[in-house]
Amino acid sequence: MYFYKFDGAGNDFVVVDNREVGRTFGVEEVARICHRRYGVGADGFMTLDRAGEEYDFEMVYYNSDGRVGSMCGNGGRCIAAFAFLLGLGERLRFLGCDGPHWAEVEEWDAERRRGIVELGMRDVAEGGISRCLDGWFVDTGSPHYVQYVDDLECFDVVGEGRRIRNMREVFPQGTNVDFVEELADGRLSVRTYERGVEDETWACGTGVTACALVSGKNDLVTRGGNFHVGFVKNGTGYGDVRLTGPVSLNFTGEWTFSAQ
Repeated sequence: MYFYKFDGAGNDFVVVDNREVGRTFGVEEVARICHRRYGVGADGFMTLDRAGEEYDFEMVYYNSDGRVGSMCGNGGRCIAAFAFLLGLGERLRFLGCDGPHWAEVEEWDAERRRGIVELGMRDVAEGGISRCLDGWFVDTGSPHYVQYVDDLECFDVVGEGRRIRNMREVFPQGTNVDFVEELADGRLSVRTYERGVEDETWACGTGVTACALVSGKNDLVTRGGNFHVGFVKNGTGYGDVRLTGPVSLNFTGEWTFSAQ
């Protein structure tokens, strides 16, 4: 299997073109591919599949634990860059697990193999943001709990994130957990514990989107890079939600499947 390794602000993915083969991937083999010691190493795995005539492709996303995941914002931006490199165009329409999306490769440096990609996210209906525990809950294609904290740099994101993520009485299906702090320049600093990765990731696209909607801020900072989130507020809902940030192609390679 020939693969491409991308990252969106440090949130990294193994991506393959699955249009011709149409292969189904099992939990154990995806988990092994994503394993950082025995595999390629990634926060997630994606296949670019055929879709209906109105779409350029379908995005199938797996968490690093090998299970099919919910929508991934940075994954969507990375697979759009992949589709661009496959010659499918700069402006793309694709199908994700949460419905249709569009994406645009705004910049691409062929020599450095990096650029800027904007992704159209799903709308958040009126009442879609609710108070929860000491913060807010919102579904931006994936479920997110957002909480303000002091001294985010020293905060125990993994320990506290894991505790909240596994509060089944509050989140029966689990949740991603975002901790935020407003910076002196007005931007919002975000750190995320991701469900399915079961660890902190360097960035989370649906997470920074959730944090932008909760805070009303457009410019956000993560450990892996900076994002801009555009949106239009409609009463207590949000439309025209757009996530923009960096994407890089790290390397390509081949994976040989074994019986292990």
